[in-house]
Amino acid sequence: MPRKRSPPRLYLDPKRNQWVIRDGSGFIRTGCAESDRHGAETRLAAYLGQKHVPQRGQNPLIADILLAYASEHLPHTRAAKNTAYNVSSLSAWWTDKRLSDVTARNCRAFAAGRTPAAARRDLETLRAAIGYWHREYGPLSILPAVVMPPKSEPREDWLTRDKVAKLLWAARRVEHLKRFIILGYHTGRRAGAILSLQWDWIDFAHRRMRMRGYGKAESKTKRSPPKRLRMSTLRFLQRWHKMDGNRGKFVVHYNGKKVTKLRRSWDRACREAGITATPHTLRHSRATWLMQEGIDPWQASGDLGMSLETLQRVYGKHSPDFQKQAAEV
Repeated sequence: MPRKRSPPRLYLDPKRNQWVIRDGSGFIRTGCAESDRHGAETRLAAYLGQKHVPQRGQNPLIADILLAYASEHLPHTRAAKNTAYNVSSLSAWWTDKRLSDVTARNCRAFAAGRTPAAARRDLETLRAAIGYWHREYGPLSILPAVVMPPKSEPREDWLTRDKVAKLLWAARRVEHLKRFIILGYHTGRRAGAILSLQWDWIDFAHRRMRMRGYGKAESKTKRSPPKRLRMSTLRFLQRWHKMDGNRGKFVVHYNGKKVTKLRRSWDRACREAGITATPHTLRHSRATWLMQEGIDPWQASGDLGMSLETLQRVYGKHSPDFQKQAAEV
C-alpha cells in the first residue's frame, strides 16, 4: 500500500540557508532566510490557501478554520506577525480536530504545559478564527465556547522621574534613543507610534501632533488620537527639526533611516542607569504620573491614546482620589 503523501511543509535548504516549501517531490523557494521563519510561514500559508479549498459545513476541521483566518484575514491586520505565531502554535495541537472538539476539556489540555499568558493569547486567536469562519463560511449553528486561562494581573512596572532622568543621561550620546526617551516621557504613547512619527505630522503653529499617517484608519484596539504638545516638548521638536534639515522624514531615526526596534542601545542605557525597564515602561510611567497628579481621567486617556476603561482599571489606584470618600465611611 503506498504511503500517504505528506502535506506541503517548510524545509530549510542547507546550501542556501533559506526556507523552501516542500510539496511532494517539488520545492518552491520562499526567498526567506533562515532567520525569517515568520516570513516563510506567511508564504506557506498563502501557498496552502491557493491549493486548498476549505470544506464548508457545521463541523469543519480546525485546520481549515486556522488556514482561512491566516491566509485571508491576517494579512490585513496590524498584528499579523504576532498572531501568525499564535496560529502556528495552535496548528500543532488542533490541526486534526474538528469544531466539535473545541470543548472545555480540550482547551485546558491545550493550555497545560504553556504559561497562562501564552495559552490565553493562542486561545484568543482560536476564538477569533472561529468567529471569522462563522462570518465568512457559515453561519454555524453552534459557536463553541473557547475556555481560556484568566487574564493576568496588570504589570506594575513604572519609573520615577529621577530614574527616567538617569536613563536619559545614559542615552545622551545616542541621538535616536535620546529622542525616543524624551518623546516617551512627554507623550506616553506606544513605542511603535513614536518610532513611526514623521515631521509632516507635527503642526508646530498649533502645538498638535498626529500619531498615525494621513488616511490611515484608527485601530480598534490601539488608539492613536492626536497629541497636544506642551511647550517643552515643542522646543525639543523644533531643535531636532532644525538639526535634521533634509536628512529624512522620521523624527526618531538613525542616519536618516527609520528605527524599527530598540534593542542593544536601550539595554545598554538601562544597564548604565541601573534600572530594569522596557520601552513600554515609559508609557506605564506617564499613565501613573497623570493619575498621581489628579488629572481628569477623560483628559488623561486622550493624552495617552488609551481607553478610559483601561486607564481607570489599571492606573486608577494611583489617583489621590482613589476610594477617598469610601475610606472615610
